[in-house]
Amino acid sequence: MRVFVTGASGWIGSAVVDELLAAGHEVTGLARSDASAAALAAKGVRVRRGDLDDPDGIRAGAGAAEAVVHLANKHDFADQAASNAAERAAVRAVCDALAGSGRPFLLASGVAGLARGRLATEDDPSPAHGPHSPRGGTENLALEFVERGVHSVSLRFAPTVHGMDDHGFVSILTGVARDKGVSAYPGDGANRWAAVHVSDAARLVRLALEKAPAGSRLHAVAEEGVPTRAIARAIGRAHGLPVASLPAGEVQDHFGWIGGFFTMDAAVSSARTRELLGWTPTGPTLLEDIDAGAYGRR
Repeated sequence: MRVFVTGASGWIGSAVVDELLAAGHEVTGLARSDASAAALAAKGVRVRRGDLDDPDGIRAGAGAAEAVVHLANKHDFADQAASNAAERAAVRAVCDALAGSGRPFLLASGVAGLARGRLATEDDPSPAHGPHSPRGGTENLALEFVERGVHSVSLRFAPTVHGMDDHGFVSILTGVARDKGVSAYPGDGANRWAAVHVSDAARLVRLALEKAPAGSRLHAVAEEGVPTRAIARAIGRAHGLPVASLPAGEVQDHFGWIGGFFTMDAAVSSARTRELLGWTPTGPTLLEDIDAGAYGRR
């Protein structure tokens, strides 16, 4: 298939592009910088210049493709409203371009907040509705377009998609630990983060493109939940830092904006995704990657 990929040069996007190319798909990648464009072109990817602030360009890229994989996001935590608005505009542009075509549209979503006090599953609907909700409520927006002839599939990624050179949440937690001189965790550290290796996540996206029915909600989750105290201990081992528990009232001051995420309990099942796609994660675990130096060593 001719696949248009946004976020094609990003952390997950780069791995997805490699996976799609290896499977024989033709890829056009959205690139906002000369460096990103050059990196994509070197892989044999067709380049379309633009970004999430150019919905007309995204609409045109989607209209020229046989499938769309939307992985880009501004991730502007300082101006979340603007980030959500850009995300919603981009998703609506893709849906408008694909309406009535039956062509696949896979979009990135998340697993945070799906369930409280239990394991979240693919049956749990996203609680995010409307333009002012997280990601602009785009999972629900895209799934609404199934009735309008868009083959929408939600890709719910674990909060940690890890691997060598990952600059995501665990990298930020590592930076905080090094700056503070202690690898901390909230409370008793029993709250859990789901995790998946980037190579497994990329393979899931390719399988979803080829197999997933319209309206599917898929969980890119290899480990249902890694306790935050185990993450903190692994960071401490890797960097020779003491490990400590933080009372709830000190978490935000210690961690900053990421503290709100690190206190969440986000245990998630991917059993139905595995059965549907025949997907079996084979990459290293999160703690194995931390121990192997994915986030640096002392």
